[in-house]
Amino acid sequence: MTQEQVKNIIRDVPDFPKKGILFKDLTTAFINPDCIEWFKQQLISIYKDKGFTKVIGIESRGFIIASIFANEIGAGFVPIRKKGKLPAEVEKESYTKEYGVDTIEIHRDALSADDVVLLHDDLLATGGSMAAAIKLVKKLGVKKIYVNFLVELDDLKGREVLDDDIEVISLIHY
Repeated sequence: MTQEQVKNIIRDVPDFPKKGILFKDLTTAFINPDCIEWFKQQLISIYKDKGFTKVIGIESRGFIIASIFANEIGAGFVPIRKKGKLPAEVEKESYTKEYGVDTIEIHRDALSADDVVLLHDDLLATGGSMAAAIKLVKKLGVKKIYVNFLVELDDLKGREVLDDDIEVISLIHY
């Protein structure tokens, strides 16, 4: 599988979740085992020597590849969830997205100062959810943070709201 083949499998959904937004639907790639393998192999080739102890997926599509990659490299998987979904004590952060405001949370005991983490989500649009996720992880005091997306929508300039001191890599650009 090539990057172009994966790009051709990702579906465009106009006017979702509201009029004027062209939604990149990665579920069409997630149902294809060759695409999942391509994503996994790309992550391995980029990050194999980073020494990750935890891979953090952002709800909900970020869970899919983050958990697969964490398992592949022998790291733990940590979910960042929407408000009210985690059962124990949490840190929380609110952010504005292109169609509203949301709050995300992480368990306070999910990370430690010794952790090297990869924060992963399926898509970078305006960057609000990842910027909030970075703030959450920094509150828990980890050793090093890396950020990864499967897809980046370059015209929305979401990368500009992310911390300059964190390496950000996207596998596919539109």
